[in-house]
Amino acid sequence: VVLLLSLLGLAAAGKLLVLPADGSHWLSMREVVDMLQQKGHEVVVVAPEVTMRIKTSKSFVMKVYSVPYTEEDLKKEFQAFFHFSFEQGSFLERFVKAYQGIKRITNFGVTSCGHLLQNKELISYLEESKFDAVLTDPVLLCGAILAKHLSLPSVYFLRGIPCGLDFDATQCPRPPSYVPRGFTQLTDHMTFLQRVKNLLHDIPDIFLCDFAFEPYSKLASEFLQQDVTVQDLLRQASVWLLRSEFVLEYPRPLMPNIIPIGGVNCAHKELSQ
Repeated sequence: VVLLLSLLGLAAAGKLLVLPADGSHWLSMREVVDMLQQKGHEVVVVAPEVTMRIKTSKSFVMKVYSVPYTEEDLKKEFQAFFHFSFEQGSFLERFVKAYQGIKRITNFGVTSCGHLLQNKELISYLEESKFDAVLTDPVLLCGAILAKHLSLPSVYFLRGIPCGLDFDATQCPRPPSYVPRGFTQLTDHMTFLQRVKNLLHDIPDIFLCDFAFEPYSKLASEFLQQDVTVQDLLRQASVWLLRSEFVLEYPRPLMPNIIPIGGVNCAHKELSQ
């Protein structure tokens, strides 16, 4: 009994490494991080020195690293990308703008990740800190790269990944005959021609993913000194915490390690009756 109680004591709290994505992604994750700290877990958040939303807090230890861009540069690109999301136009116009916007945003993420992986002092600290797990948003794959380097189980906290990479990594079916793609404005009730249109919308995703995520594959391969693909990084997740709300979107198959946690998008306030 004494042995079992001692083991329970060891399991009561752990040490968590958090690598978040900036913006609204962090607003969602921060609420989880605050709750973990309240439950006695030690949390270390690693972020670039230039961010829009990720700030110091009493809930966690924050480790920052330098990056070669300013906060003004970051805000400018994010605002331009968000404005595009509300613009109207043909599919081709929206695709070209999406391509350009994602490419610029990706450059910030890859540049930031490269400077983190080159920061020998910070990497040594992470190697010596004996973390129990990594919590990260896989829309930026730097957390996945570090989880593999540190041989730690990883928990992915996400709303979704472009091009359906999360479906591929978890081997969840997503047939175009039934699941409408982004930008199509289709529903799950489609005519034959609409299903063909939906199928054709998968083709551009191949090109989007190539330039948006392949730079992370190159970074990972150089840092880990082995050939690593984007899918290798995504498949290593132990648990996927999916911020989906099936009241607002179409139901989909889930694997056993995928846990839907609802639409956690920001700190919520209790509403009146």
